[in-house]
Amino acid sequence: MAKVAVVFWSGSGNTETMANAVMEGVAKGGAEGELIRVGDFSADRIADYDGILMGCPACGTEELDEGEFEPFFAEAESQLKDVKVGLFGSYGWGGGAFMETWTQRTKDAGATMVADGVTCENEPDDDALAACTALGEAMAKAVG
Repeated sequence: MAKVAVVFWSGSGNTETMANAVMEGVAKGGAEGELIRVGDFSADRIADYDGILMGCPACGTEELDEGEFEPFFAEAESQLKDVKVGLFGSYGWGGGAFMETWTQRTKDAGATMVADGVTCENEPDDDALAACTALGEAMAKAVG
């Protein structure tokens, strides 16, 4: 069975709620998912998985969390060539523009995006949770 890492950072709990919905989609799609807080994961473990789904909210001026997530992602960029990737995260202002920048960085690193990034404003509603589940399913199908 294909293995997928769902690696996330969450400050308010919104992105963690999204991560749980992504995990449901991974299972629904027939893959084995592992939910991991970014502080408990290192970039050199990416190769242990068939795909990686990463979640982080927009922080500051539409940036990734500078404390834990950005340092992880900066290290991960060198490990993403030909890796199947999906991105998700919430935002409180700015319209979610951080996802465009993050997606471009991921593509520039050589990753294969399994779907468009999923964003939502503040707490995810039913539509956002459905999009997260669909993202997890898309990953499961891509690695299946």
